[in-house]
Amino acid sequence: MKNRLTIISLLFITNLFAQSGHLMQGVGAVNMSMGGASTAQPIDISGALKWNPAAISVFEGSTISLNVGLFMANPELSSTIPTPNGPMSGTSTDVKSNSIMPSFGFVYGKKDSKHTFGAFAFGVSGFGVDFPESTTNPLNMPQSMGGFGNLTSNYMMLQTGLSYAYKLSKSVSIGVSPNFNIATLELKPNPTSSPTMAGYPTTNNAMATGFGGQIGIFYQNEEGFKLGASYKTEQQFSNFEFENTYLDNSSSENSFKMNFPAVYSLGVGYSNSKVDLAFDFRQVEYSKTEGFEDYGWSATGAVKGFGWKDMQVLSLGAQYKGIKKLPLRVGYTYNTNPIKPELAFFSTSATAVIQNAYQFGFGYEFSEKLILNAVYHNAKSDGSTEGPIYNPMLAGQTDSLGTVPNSKVSYKMDTSMLMLGISYKI
Repeated sequence: MKNRLTIISLLFITNLFAQSGHLMQGVGAVNMSMGGASTAQPIDISGALKWNPAAISVFEGSTISLNVGLFMANPELSSTIPTPNGPMSGTSTDVKSNSIMPSFGFVYGKKDSKHTFGAFAFGVSGFGVDFPESTTNPLNMPQSMGGFGNLTSNYMMLQTGLSYAYKLSKSVSIGVSPNFNIATLELKPNPTSSPTMAGYPTTNNAMATGFGGQIGIFYQNEEGFKLGASYKTEQQFSNFEFENTYLDNSSSENSFKMNFPAVYSLGVGYSNSKVDLAFDFRQVEYSKTEGFEDYGWSATGAVKGFGWKDMQVLSLGAQYKGIKKLPLRVGYTYNTNPIKPELAFFSTSATAVIQNAYQFGFGYEFSEKLILNAVYHNAKSDGSTEGPIYNPMLAGQTDSLGTVPNSKVSYKMDTSMLMLGISYKI
């Protein structure tokens, strides 16, 4: 059963790089092209299913949405350490392959009914890097020389769920969506395990399952103004159970718990015959989430967590409908950086530093039932995230993290994506 769940998860998210911390900023070609804004502007079913279950109440009949995208990321990792001959610095470039991003959504609602139902399977979260072993970048030098060696990570999370919306009136709807999650995590080396004289071990691809839910409310009036709000609970996960292998072929086991943070979303929308406008604000509660709130070293030298702070996300989107059968879309997303500079060292395997993302998309209506959608996405970090390097062997009462004097680690990233999707009314 465990192997089957892992295979299903891999079908939906492969080496996924997230955009808003370790969350994807949107889902599907339409929602991504609107910058992820959908809490109060349900242009398509995928965006409504992800950000506000109450908003699926605007759809009538049966609609299926299928999307697949090619995602490309280019992280860079740099570090500096002191040596007797002066500072040693180097930079590594990620060599991880491009990612395939599929998603599926379905909504059903009878005309004039107060009830609307939905189902979905989305890749909603992930991170991953592959920085090769290096003789010039101190952080990627072999473990026998004090570095991490080949630094590899691969985290993927699939979320499935059922959604239900109820119309309280012509203008107001409420919605609820229970969620079930599957996540896999692989770390090479594994800093959540205790090191030995052979250094930190590598892990298997461990799996964890989780659950949570989402509630929402949606309002629209006859003048085209819309409001929406939703709350997605913290997703409670089982432990990742790691089977570790050290460089000397000894082995060990350890567990690590990493939940998915709670997300608050507020949205405003406006629509008329020519345009749809959307604005979303999100608060991602990393500081209260197990696996992200703690940081530093355990008594045995294992890393306790990332130490991320809460993140804010602003999403803007516009759709122009003035060209027959060819809606045009633009979107912008701004993310604050959840990584504290002084704790940048603990997130070298999860370089979640994207700040500004731009999207351009369009649709083509083949018929009243079939619509093709496409989006191009480009995003960059605002400079580098950087901080000191730490060593548990140097940790003490006056310096609990063990700062390596005159050291520095930094990373930055840019991403791009092409995605196609179809929406079909049965």
